[in-house]
Amino acid sequence: MESLAVVLLAVFSAGYLVLAGADVGVGMLLPWLGRDERERRLVIASFAPFFLGNEVWLVAAAGLVAGAFPGLEHELLAELYPLFVVLLVGWVVRDMGLWLRGRVDAAAWRAVWDGAVVAGSWALALAWGSVLGSVLGGGGLNVGSVLGLPLAVVFAWHGAGFARWRLPVGLAGRAVRVGGVPSRYGVSAVVLAVVPVVAGVRLPWSGSAADGAGLTMTAVVTVAVLPLLVAAQALVWWTFRGRVESPSYL
Repeated sequence: MESLAVVLLAVFSAGYLVLAGADVGVGMLLPWLGRDERERRLVIASFAPFFLGNEVWLVAAAGLVAGAFPGLEHELLAELYPLFVVLLVGWVVRDMGLWLRGRVDAAAWRAVWDGAVVAGSWALALAWGSVLGSVLGGGGLNVGSVLGLPLAVVFAWHGAGFARWRLPVGLAGRAVRVGGVPSRYGVSAVVLAVVPVVAGVRLPWSGSAADGAGLTMTAVVTVAVLPLLVAAQALVWWTFRGRVESPSYL
């Protein structure tokens, strides 16, 4: 059961980073991709149908860690507490920006919350990059900080690849390259899927696993939930597979 739980966690972690990494990356590039109010609404509309569903993968991964590997949860939180605080604050700020930007029809109001979307997205990317970097480098905030920025750039590259596919042709042209590197959604998706798997190899799974009954129950419930989550995600992606043509509810 322990091996099954590790594989499931790898699937959920990779799924979150690949799927949510796209909307985080687009949020990071919002001022560049959308240069006026209409364009920014189109940019946000490109990931609006996806971002809530994408966050479910993170919730599932966190629940799996808490239920199957409570010792690992405690160790990571104790060692990387500042990074997880930044991650949580960035998540809240980014989502607040998305939900509140359209609530008042005033340029100053929208500018504030567009700034929140950008700042929150960068905070998420840097925090995740630093967490993964810390694990890859053998632990420690200093190591994570060094590797955090390059990994955050991967999020932006991934978002550009997503925007290139979803935005109208004129706007999509701005996402063709990021820092001189051609954006390729498939390539960046592979990178974001591989990084957590490689990082996971360095973690002490056996010493942090839950007792038999708790581990078994968590793994069984997760196996039952995974097909439903994949089916729902596939339906959303199929429904919104084309380029965005008009602003969304955000």
